[in-house]
Amino acid sequence: MLSRYMLLILLILPIATILRQNAPYAVAEVTVESAVEEEEDDVQVEDTPTAAEQPDSSLTEQEEEDDEEKPLKPSPDGDTYMLFVEPKTFKSKLPAGKEVRFLVGFTNRGEREFVLDTIDASFRYPMDFSFYIQNYSTIGYTKVVKPKQQATLFYSFLVSESLSNRPFGLSVNLMYRDADGHPYLDAVFNETVEIVEVDEGLDGETFFLYVFLAACAVLLVVLGQQFMSSLGKKKPAASKQKVEMGTQNTGDVDYDWLPKETLELSRSPKRSPRQSPKQRRVKRGTGSSGEE
Repeated sequence: MLSRYMLLILLILPIATILRQNAPYAVAEVTVESAVEEEEDDVQVEDTPTAAEQPDSSLTEQEEEDDEEKPLKPSPDGDTYMLFVEPKTFKSKLPAGKEVRFLVGFTNRGEREFVLDTIDASFRYPMDFSFYIQNYSTIGYTKVVKPKQQATLFYSFLVSESLSNRPFGLSVNLMYRDADGHPYLDAVFNETVEIVEVDEGLDGETFFLYVFLAACAVLLVVLGQQFMSSLGKKKPAASKQKVEMGTQNTGDVDYDWLPKETLELSRSPKRSPRQSPKQRRVKRGTGSSGEE
């Protein structure tokens, strides 16, 4: 019997210890879950707005969207004008590869001061000004213009030679704001211009072209002289074939070795020249008349 009690005790003790260890964790989990549920309830109660507050939030959101979508316009109290300095004679044409300079004037006709912030320029597609061809730098000025006063800003950019002989839309924008910080945008210039090539007389390309033509002319002259000199040279006459004529100077001949008979035959008188038949007839006629 004692052994059985001991066995039961050994089985009960581990179970009791396990239950004691798990009991605090279970209580803690229950308390944590209850606390989380209470916090969620509090949050839900706090996040639920009243019916009076809902239309105010929607109105503010709509106002913000309207402000973002509304395009900037010039102020009715500000007047702008533009004057091209280079080229001096501007007739809707700009020189390619040259610097374009202009002045932007601003007149404050209001009672508040304005701050002229930036000027930017760009070339655009002439059929659709929303399509940009080339953007130029945006220059900041931050110039304050007091009421009833004027201000002038300077801007310049370089026209690329790749844009020559084509029309483009030139857009120049002035960004400014009033004393309350309201921004304004004024399109000072927004017209179509033509990019043209400037004829400056003798430029680098023309100079090298002239040098090349001069070199070609000199080369042609040299080749012509050589050709004419080759034609002017006479061809050497064909050498005549030499014929052995023998010794013609009889004074240099030694006749001592020849026999005397041969020398006498060579010295005998030559035969008379052969007479023609006509001369013979005449001779015969004269002979017959003499005999009569």
